[in-house]
Amino acid sequence: MRMVDLIEKKRDGKELTTEEIQFIIEGYTNNTIPDYQMSALTMAIYFQGMNERERADLTMAMVHSGDTIDLSAIEGIKVDKHSTGGVGDTTTLVLGPLVAALGVPVAKMSGRGLGHTGGTIDKLEAVKGFHVEIENDEFIRLVNENKIAVIGQSGNLTPADKKLYALRDVTGTVNSIPLIASSIMSKKIAAGADAICLDVKTGAGAFMKTIEDSRELAKAMVNIGNNVGRKTMAVISDMSQPLGYAIGNALEVKEAIDTLRGEGPEDLTELCLTLGSHMVYLAGKAATLEEARQKLLEVISNGKALESFKIFLQSQGGDPEVVDNPSKLPQAKYTFDLPSLEDGYVSEIIADEIGTAAMMLGAGRATKESVIDLAVGIVLHKKIGDEVKKGESLLTIYANQEQFEDVKEKLYANIKISKQKVTAPILIHEEIGKD
Repeated sequence: MRMVDLIEKKRDGKELTTEEIQFIIEGYTNNTIPDYQMSALTMAIYFQGMNERERADLTMAMVHSGDTIDLSAIEGIKVDKHSTGGVGDTTTLVLGPLVAALGVPVAKMSGRGLGHTGGTIDKLEAVKGFHVEIENDEFIRLVNENKIAVIGQSGNLTPADKKLYALRDVTGTVNSIPLIASSIMSKKIAAGADAICLDVKTGAGAFMKTIEDSRELAKAMVNIGNNVGRKTMAVISDMSQPLGYAIGNALEVKEAIDTLRGEGPEDLTELCLTLGSHMVYLAGKAATLEEARQKLLEVISNGKALESFKIFLQSQGGDPEVVDNPSKLPQAKYTFDLPSLEDGYVSEIIADEIGTAAMMLGAGRATKESVIDLAVGIVLHKKIGDEVKKGESLLTIYANQEQFEDVKEKLYANIKISKQKVTAPILIHEEIGKD
């Protein structure tokens, strides 16, 4: 086989065979296929696409390019959840203990965030003592005992995807549905899940800005998962404005605690119940999504979800007292309320720009070397559609620096007020199972 022949084949819109895709990924991983040839192939895929079988083959070739996690020692159906990212996306902190309280094993492998705020691990490390540096045997024991544990990402999962992702970033081929879908699904499958629930964001703060692109990506990932033997479902959810009210690590932990107590923001609660219902259903713990939802509401109301979060924190060295006393979380030195400059209705809160403002305070990483300030961030008081009076607080800034005029400017520029009444955006656009 010659790589140039395969580039020409895909350039001309023909299908690559399973063996040809394996040859490409193996060669690229072991450096016998150079970047310039892989760049040509990714551009051919960008323009010609891939069919369902090719996408599944590409995903599994990347899965087998490195280590895979064996979770067979964990009892039950292991369900993983993946979000395509967003601002104030606290769902993992809520969903893990929530579905674990119903006996669904959550063996979560998470990373640190680059961008607006920290990743799941950064957020959890706002709890004093919490750590993810645990051995694999301990990880499996904790999931069997408590139904939940979180571990840091392994160094050699899907090395082909890491190389390919870096290449796509500099060759104008990031926005290719087959390449995005196989990248995400290869990591989920290599991490050992039996079933996968996907939260595909759409809107200004999402990677996919339109509902059509989000739907295409969701269907592509669901089909890959089901075609390689993993039960997979997807929810398309709104990210035109931040999810919930809190943006920032300790602030989001507090909001997760409120939500598990049944006192969280309406949109965050609704999304967690929707995603959680899919996870419980996929795990075989409920016969229907409606039954799963009722069970989730029950463990919130009887306190079992909150207790599950305490046990999870304590088992990984964290201080469980933060659940009853969130003031033990890192606290910012300064708070500042941002007043509305006019009467009206909130018509726009541009999610990714609000996230950037939180990063400017220190809540996220601009580069891999940046150090996160776990205490800082933003808490919104108004969402799209809410009425606001001049002088009323739109949000509170939590900072450890006295000067943040640039942050205030960015926030004012990206929160729009309209004289006319505005309808709040739809939160859940679609729920997608296998075609």
